[in-house]
Amino acid sequence: MLDSRDARLTALAAPLGLNVDAPLVIGGQYCAVLQYGELLYVSGQVPRVGNQVQVTGAAGDAASLDDARRAAEICALRALILLRQQLGTLDALAQVLKLNVYVQSAPGFTQQSEVADAASALLAQVLGAAGHAARTSVGVAQLPKNATVELDLQAARRVG
Repeated sequence: MLDSRDARLTALAAPLGLNVDAPLVIGGQYCAVLQYGELLYVSGQVPRVGNQVQVTGAAGDAASLDDARRAAEICALRALILLRQQLGTLDALAQVLKLNVYVQSAPGFTQQSEVADAASALLAQVLGAAGHAARTSVGVAQLPKNATVELDLQAARRVG
């Protein structure tokens, strides 16, 4: 087992083409991460690798449950990469406090929590207990760039 949070992140991100040291493409004029004291706010992340959104369309229609879960994992990886870049190391992270997962959903699709579970599991895989967060998962009609999933999160930096 990889012994550091940064090593676990790198091991999960690299096969998807995500470089944990390279700046991530963001989709507009906003702060990707805002730090206020010990609190960190990560703006909404879609499943983008490079310039390409990897999973698009409504879950339960153009995207399967498995596709949507993969999208949630990519979004969570992007959020962790941004936190690592902000803090220098994920070891400086005390806790993920709140995770919000938005799933573009076809009519009748009700498995938003199962999609969000993939992001929650990835956070726990990389961060251990510090990755367990309060969470909201909701279905929405549309997301930017036709992404299947978007997530944002709030976290706290270690003090001292």
